[in-house]
Amino acid sequence: MTTSSASVPLWVGTYPAAGAAAGSGEGVWRVDLDRGDGSLGEPWLATELASPSFLARHPSAPVLYAVTETPHGALTALQDGGDGALAVLSSVGSGGDDPCHVAAADRTVWVANYGDGVAAALGLAADGAPTPEHRSLHAGSGAGPVTDRQEGPHAHQVTMTGRRVLVTDLGADVVRSYPLDPAPGDHGLLPDDGGSVAAWLPAGTGPRHLVVLPGGGLVVAGELDARLHLLLPAEGGAWRHVGSVPVSPQAPVGEAFPGHLTLSADGRRLHVGVRGPDLLAVHAVSDGESPQITHLADVALGEGGWPRHHEVLAGADGTELAVVALQGTSELVTVRIDTASGAGEVVDRAPWATPPSCVLEAG
Repeated sequence: MTTSSASVPLWVGTYPAAGAAAGSGEGVWRVDLDRGDGSLGEPWLATELASPSFLARHPSAPVLYAVTETPHGALTALQDGGDGALAVLSSVGSGGDDPCHVAAADRTVWVANYGDGVAAALGLAADGAPTPEHRSLHAGSGAGPVTDRQEGPHAHQVTMTGRRVLVTDLGADVVRSYPLDPAPGDHGLLPDDGGSVAAWLPAGTGPRHLVVLPGGGLVVAGELDARLHLLLPAEGGAWRHVGSVPVSPQAPVGEAFPGHLTLSADGRRLHVGVRGPDLLAVHAVSDGESPQITHLADVALGEGGWPRHHEVLAGADGTELAVVALQGTSELVTVRIDTASGAGEVVDRAPWATPPSCVLEAG
């Protein structure tokens, strides 16, 4: 496979078709994005894999990690041969149930297991393969007031910042913090005593995904309260909640559910996929010790789209290109965003064989 200098290859993770069992034909796909006009090329299946709902690249090795989002989930390391084909390097248990997010460092890969709230750290061999005998499992605890979604802990995202890993817990309304690389004795299940909590969110927030601002603050997307929450650094490696804003004027609580959240390369814009109203909300972020979040614009993605995830890349003309995985309509769409106004439009729309769930620049 060849790509032009104006194009960038993407990996696309997928769910099974609606009503189908995991392992019924879904997998990891490869597709090229044209940076000039935002068009998507012809997709092709790089490897079949059961419910690879989230993907992450190793920072230096040619390895892609995929979680299998099923009870008793799995983590698979896929070796990139350079031509876009993927070969299974190894597959191990994810350390919990229904893994939904993964992030990789040089020596450790972390997995968020939504079902039981366990954040799992697995050591990596020199070739990037996970080594299951070097594992620590961090149990979450707690619950929230939204009883049908917050009956217990639900780890939703793992984010690496410095030598720490931040874990958003949708069920307990907290952000937890752990050392990036487990200590030699940290093996097996480590019960939570509350000491891992680095930030508390208002009850019923349902923290899903977060981004780290250039000044060290955090912006957390609340899936259950349809708000963006600003947290600023506090003593002892913690963060304090200082305020929040609605994710969009078109996002009423109970009908809108923010999903993935990204920060622009210059740290000045936030992009949030909002399920329900099915839009991409764009916000400005001000500089300084007390950043302000200001809603700029919404981009309609199509009724029933249910935007699960997106990747934002630089366009060839100074704009941004957001490639959005629409789980509900089983499509990938490209949105061109004006960096000054935040306004955008859908410039390409491609049907997908099974519902796309994650978009990642292949690098």
